[in-house]
Amino acid sequence: MGATCSSIASISCCRLNDDNTRREEEPLLADKERQAVNMLVDLFERRATVSFYEGEPLKALSTLVYSHVYHLQLSAATAFSEISEMDTRPVTREALEPILYLLQSPHIDVQHGASAALGNLAVNMDNKLLIVRMGGLEPLIRQMLSPNIDAQINSVGCITNLATAEENKMQIAKSGALLPLTRLARSRDLRVQRNAAGALLNMTHSAEHRQQLIGAGAVPVLVELLGSDDSELQYYATTALSNIAVDESGRQLLWKTQPVLVDALIMFVNTSTIKVQCQAILTLRNLASDDQYQTQIVEKGGLDSLLPLLQSEYDPLVISASACLRNLSIHPSNEKPILESGILPCLVSLITQSGNEEVQCHVISALRNLVANNEADKTPFANAGLFDHIRAVLVNPASSEVVVGEMIAALNVFVLDESLWPYIIDGGFLELLIPLTRSQNVELQYNACVTISSLAGKASEASDRLAQVWDRPEGGLQSYLASFLTVDEGMDPVLRSVALWTVLLLLESDSPDLVRLVTGHPSIIKNIDKIASIDSLAGLRSSRGFMDGEGPGADDGPLDESDDEIYNRMITIAQDVVSLVQSLDI
Repeated sequence: MGATCSSIASISCCRLNDDNTRREEEPLLADKERQAVNMLVDLFERRATVSFYEGEPLKALSTLVYSHVYHLQLSAATAFSEISEMDTRPVTREALEPILYLLQSPHIDVQHGASAALGNLAVNMDNKLLIVRMGGLEPLIRQMLSPNIDAQINSVGCITNLATAEENKMQIAKSGALLPLTRLARSRDLRVQRNAAGALLNMTHSAEHRQQLIGAGAVPVLVELLGSDDSELQYYATTALSNIAVDESGRQLLWKTQPVLVDALIMFVNTSTIKVQCQAILTLRNLASDDQYQTQIVEKGGLDSLLPLLQSEYDPLVISASACLRNLSIHPSNEKPILESGILPCLVSLITQSGNEEVQCHVISALRNLVANNEADKTPFANAGLFDHIRAVLVNPASSEVVVGEMIAALNVFVLDESLWPYIIDGGFLELLIPLTRSQNVELQYNACVTISSLAGKASEASDRLAQVWDRPEGGLQSYLASFLTVDEGMDPVLRSVALWTVLLLLESDSPDLVRLVTGHPSIIKNIDKIASIDSLAGLRSSRGFMDGEGPGADDGPLDESDDEIYNRMITIAQDVVSLVQSLDI
C-alpha cells in the first residue's frame, strides 16, 4: 500500500516542480483534484482505520477516477487494487461504479488495476452478485480478449471468482465468456491457464452449464490439460471432467471422442499428488457408471492402482477408491479379475476397520455385487471373514442406521446363495434381524423382514434354527409375525405381504415343529383368515407408506405396482396360507 501513497504524493509534487515542457505535456491538476490527492495522502497515512468504500475517502478516490489526467486514474486504480487486497467487505453500488468505470479505460494498466480490485472484492458473495448485476461481465470479457498477459490474468481470475456464485453462472454462460475461457485454458502463461481452468471448473456444477461448456469445446481442452506438469491444472481438469462424467451424455461424449482419457486418469492414480489422485479416482468412478467404462478401466489395469489406495491411511483416498470399485463390481465380467487381484480380503476387512461410513457402504455394496455376479463357489467370501465382520457392525451400537441398512441389504442378497445362506442362519443373524423388524427406519425394517423371509425359505433344512428364535429375542419370530398380521389400517401392505409370505414358507417346510408353532399361535392364523376373507380392499387400505411414497415400496420395494395389485397380492397370499392350513393333517 505504501506504493499507492507515494504515487499519489508524487503526482501532487510534480505539478509544482516540473519544467515548462512537462507542464505543457500534462494538464495541471484542478483544485478539486489537488484537494482530493492531498486528502488521500493524509488518509493513507492512517489507512488501517479508514474505510475507502464510503464517505469522503470514496469521494476523493472518485475524483481521481473521473479525472481526465491519466496518472490520477492510474493512481485511483492502483489504490482500489491495494485497498481491496486487505478489505473485501460487501460494498455498495457507489463503491463499485468508479471501479467499473476504470475497467473501461483505454489504458491497459488502468484496466489492470481495476480488474485486480474487482477480483479481490469478488471473494465476497454479495460483491460477486453485485458486480454481475451492474454489468461487470462485458468489460471483463473484453479484457480477456486482450493480448496483454496481465489483463488476461486479472480478468479471468475475476470471472473465476464470480463463477462460484450459482446466480452468476447463467449470466456468465450467456455472456459469451465460455469461448474465450476455453481458449485461454490453452495459454502459454501458466497463471492464465490456471485461472481459465478454474473458471471452467466452476461452471461444471450443474447439468445445464456442463452442456454449455461442451458446446464451447471445453472437453478436449480439459483432456489436454491432463498432460500438463502442473498439479493445479491437473486438479482443475480432473475435477471438471469428473463433473462432466456425472451426466450420461457427458460420458458418452467422452467415450466417443477421448480414447486416452482412462489411461491418463490411471496414470494420475499411480503418480500424482493426493488431491489429484482423489479426483482421478472419482472421475473413474463416474465414468464407471457405464458398462463400457467398467470393463475398459479393468482391462487397462485400474484394479492394480486401486488396491494400494484401499490400504491408505488417508480417508479421502480410501473413499474414492472404494466408490470406484463399487461401480466396477457391477459388471459381471469384472467379477473374476477383481477376485483374482487379491482385493477380497482388503474389502472384507474394511467393513470394520474403516471408521468411515462411506467406505463401509461402498465396500459392502461391492461385495454384494460380486456375490450376485459370481456363478462360482462363494465360500472364499465366507473364508475371508465376511460374516464375522458384518456381525461385528450389526452388534456395534455405534453403527449408524445407514451402515446397518447396507449390511442388511447385502445379507438379503447373500442369503439367496446356496453356499452362503448356512453361514447366515448359523451365525446368529436371525437374532439380530428380528429386533430390526420394529425399526422406525422403513427401509431398514423392510430389508430385515425380507431377509427373514428368505431364511424362512430354507426352513426345510434349518427348521431347528427357526424354531429356536420363535419366541426370542424380544418376543422372537412369532411376535414379529403376529404384529404385522394384525388387521388394522396402520400396517404397510408391502410389509404385511412379506409377513404372510414368511408364514407360507414356514408352513411349506413340512417341519412338524414349525407347523405346530405357527398353527398353534393364538392370533397368526386367525388374522390371516380374516385377511383372506375380506371382500373389499377398503377395509385394509392404509393411509401410510406405499400409496403416499413413504414406505419401502416407493423407492426400494420389490415392484412398481398399483395399489390394487399390492392388496390383491396380499389377499392371494393369505388365501394360499388358509388353503394350506386346511390341507394339513393337524
